[in-house]
Amino acid sequence: MNHKDLEVWKKSIELVTEIYKLTSEFPTEEKFGIVNQIRRAAVSVPSNIAEGSARSSDKENLRFLDMACGSLAELETQILISENLGFINSQEITTKIDNIGKMLSGLKRHLKNKL
Repeated sequence: MNHKDLEVWKKSIELVTEIYKLTSEFPTEEKFGIVNQIRRAAVSVPSNIAEGSARSSDKENLRFLDMACGSLAELETQILISENLGFINSQEITTKIDNIGKMLSGLKRHLKNKL
């Protein structure tokens, strides 16, 4: 299946767009700090989904989905830190992160059942 057909990929692309808009409002001194970290983690999620779906085996695809899950956990952590620092209210974005995590888990379960 092409990654562009995956709902989880589409939702993670939307998340990246929201993350970029959200972090553009962070303090300027954070541009090379947490903003950079957040953006890299966010971009990594759909990138790993895409790379995994382009692989020749389900086993390889699962490896990249695991990396996407790791990046998603990293992103969630950075968002919570940003909230603790008073930069954002994380409730809405955290809900979206949770939903993408559930979608990734479902896709991983589906692929594992095929092995």
